[in-house]
Amino acid sequence: MRKWVYTFGGGAAEGSRAEIEQLGGKGANLAEMAALGLPVPPGLTIVSDACGLFYKSGKTLADELKTQVLRGISGIEAATGRAFGDTSQPLLLSVRSGSRTSMPGMMDTVLNLGLNDHTVEALAEHSGDARFAWDSYRRFIQMYGDVVMGLDHEVFEEILEDEKARLGHELDTDLSASEWQQVVKLYKEVLEQELGEPFPQDPHVQLWGAIGAVFSSWMNPRAQTYRMLHSIPEGWGTSVTVQTMVFGNLGSTSATGVAFTRNPSTGAKELYGEFLVNAQGEDVVAGIRTPQSITEAARIDSGSDKPSLEKLMPEAFAEFCAICDRLEAHYRDMQDLEFTIERGKLWMLQARSGKRTTKAAMKIAVDMAAEGLISEEEAVMRIEPSSLDQLLHPTIDPRVTRHVIGSGLPASPGAATGAIVFTAEEAVEAESEGRKVILVRVETSPEDIHGMHAAQGILTTRGGMTSHAAVVARGMGIPCVSGAGTMRVDLRNEKLVGMGVTLTKGDIITIDGSSGQVLKGEVPMLQPELSGDFAQLMQWADRTRRMTVRTNADTPADARAARSFGAEGIGLCRTEHMFFEGERIHVMREMILAEDEAGRRAALDKLLPMQRSDFTELFTIMHGLPVTIRMLDPPLHEFLPKSDEEIEEVAYAMGLEPGFMRRRIDALHEFNPMLGHRGCRLAISYPEIAEMQARAIFEAAVTAARETGAAVVPEIMVPLVGLRSELDYVKAVIDRVAAEVMGEAELEISYLVGTMIELPRAAIRAHIIAEAAEFFSFGTNDLTQTTFGMSRDDAARFIPTYQKKGIIVQDPFVSLDFDGVGELIRIAAERGRKTRPDMKLGICGEHGGDPTSIHFCEDVGLDYVSCSPFRVPIARLSAAQAAIKAKA
Repeated sequence: MRKWVYTFGGGAAEGSRAEIEQLGGKGANLAEMAALGLPVPPGLTIVSDACGLFYKSGKTLADELKTQVLRGISGIEAATGRAFGDTSQPLLLSVRSGSRTSMPGMMDTVLNLGLNDHTVEALAEHSGDARFAWDSYRRFIQMYGDVVMGLDHEVFEEILEDEKARLGHELDTDLSASEWQQVVKLYKEVLEQELGEPFPQDPHVQLWGAIGAVFSSWMNPRAQTYRMLHSIPEGWGTSVTVQTMVFGNLGSTSATGVAFTRNPSTGAKELYGEFLVNAQGEDVVAGIRTPQSITEAARIDSGSDKPSLEKLMPEAFAEFCAICDRLEAHYRDMQDLEFTIERGKLWMLQARSGKRTTKAAMKIAVDMAAEGLISEEEAVMRIEPSSLDQLLHPTIDPRVTRHVIGSGLPASPGAATGAIVFTAEEAVEAESEGRKVILVRVETSPEDIHGMHAAQGILTTRGGMTSHAAVVARGMGIPCVSGAGTMRVDLRNEKLVGMGVTLTKGDIITIDGSSGQVLKGEVPMLQPELSGDFAQLMQWADRTRRMTVRTNADTPADARAARSFGAEGIGLCRTEHMFFEGERIHVMREMILAEDEAGRRAALDKLLPMQRSDFTELFTIMHGLPVTIRMLDPPLHEFLPKSDEEIEEVAYAMGLEPGFMRRRIDALHEFNPMLGHRGCRLAISYPEIAEMQARAIFEAAVTAARETGAAVVPEIMVPLVGLRSELDYVKAVIDRVAAEVMGEAELEISYLVGTMIELPRAAIRAHIIAEAAEFFSFGTNDLTQTTFGMSRDDAARFIPTYQKKGIIVQDPFVSLDFDGVGELIRIAAERGRKTRPDMKLGICGEHGGDPTSIHFCEDVGLDYVSCSPFRVPIARLSAAQAAIKAKA
């Protein structure tokens, strides 16, 4: 019989963190803590495979699964001395989701399960606190009514707000037991009115409904969006943990909180967290109430007059600190912990590796290596390469005068400027139009995930450092200021008010997620310095990796930026990008519009010094590092004007008749230019273009070699080769010009001539092409297009649909298609090196900066990857991680 349920508690557990794929992060870590003898409320976890079974069975729970759940609950009853559904000693349960990867707030939870009109009375008597019992019951009805029965939680909130207004209460905690009893009555009435069915009184009906709802939440829109953003496979499913309820809302000696064993924003080795007295856990993460600091030092720093947990409950605090130290040492990583104190008794509800900013992750990894907790290689493996983008975000120039209009908590570092929007939908719309916005909310909810991702930054007026907005923003690397209580959001009139300043939708603000300040208008920013922990970690990464990392750079500015990020050469210089600016585009158009070779050569003579100057500067900046220059690739029509207005303007500027220009443009028109007259085909049709470019390259190499004293070895790349004879023809032109320039300069220049492998035929015939080519560079953008037979410019219209329907997991233009495109790369690499064993192999498409694709490149044995300048650090780290995995 398949084991669907694993139990834990009482110092023992059937599972451990090793079974995280089946138990999920929550279940695996609860089992681990229980086995360590930590105070964990007894419970059980339903494995994630049951989620897939649930959907295959038409969203029903199998009888065999139910039987095992009931057996597990019998064990919980024995451990707690309470009985599920009992009217004297009722066992109450929480039902929570648990993916193997943390998805904070994306799926549903049900607390206080097992309460009904009879067990609430027993809870009141057993606890000695009728107010607590009825408050718990109304929470359960509201959560169950929303999550399981489908009545929006706002309906319940409206009832509660109306009752508070009627009774003259400001806070939820002001309501008495009898007043909560009335709220419960109203809740049940609205459920039956709106849904036509009563609130279920049978605890077992409640249990099956809650488990089904948690499984169902795996496919809710916000969870789907989160999975897509974080590349989490749909097939993983979620586990479900059913656990004994412990109560942080049992009066002044009870509390609930969330803490990190190190600061998740800075990485400092200090306990960091918040708690609420007389509250349940959802109150902390939902940002409904402003929480208190756990440590006295944090309370002082925040300027709060509310006591810290350290002062308020010193015994529980000391026990919690000891547990924090033990868990961090056990997991060898910073932990994110949830806890509840029930009448002075500490209970641990969750442990997981905490989400952190990249800056914090760097510091934690480097510090833990220094502390001997992890090795240098483990420190390198701890950083998610894509997250390095966070370190490249600008910060506010400290020299500027700040017009501060509000302040809150520094929830996610970095600074961002944008126009105010008040809804997630507005943020998404603005992003689609290329506008930068700041999403301003009272508090965010998981339903806002799409808008949070679209915004430059997030500002909330409620919530703490562990609220939904803070946690999600840190994970995304988006600046966030939360809990800006000095500001007021007027959603109805779309206004933001702070310090006497009233702003409306569309007004520009800047938020500083490092200080918590909100500024009026746009302010100057500074780029960060990549030093300290970053430099140390990258040094370890560079010592570990096998592949070198080059950059795709077409301008001196790009080359300098890439060198500052550690690039070890240029893997792709797109020469056509040098022709689009200023006077150059006019000369380029002269060449294209010329009616004979003489006219083309006259224009090329003007372009030669421009190209030579650019190449000289690139060679000088790289100072002896390899530079791969791709010869002219795009079809010529790309350089010509398109609209009638542009045609007339350009014709006038060039002294030509608009009619003549239209005829030449029509003559150059192609039905499918991506597969048309471009790449090596241009060099064969117009060898004078290849001659000019080759001369510019070799003359620049001579100049740079003499000026720098460093040997310059140009790597000249011929694009779109499918036949060896094509490469032979163009290579002959290059070799002839090289000999001419070296003869004129009386200086020998070493150089390589190779090709881009971007056509399936080239990959298949690589062993033949390698007879002429001295290196291969895989142009995976075009290789993906030609392999799939689809344009990357148009694929964006249907790729999301493919992903949503499970036809593909990853966009093949973002992460390499290993099975198809990857197989062609593997074939070309093997066949090319069979002909030329020392052949240099690299990749220069956008995949060169994608961590997943870089791991494939390591597996295939490529010599280097090349990517855009700002992805160089990502590629360096990814290459190191790939090398470490290859050794394992």
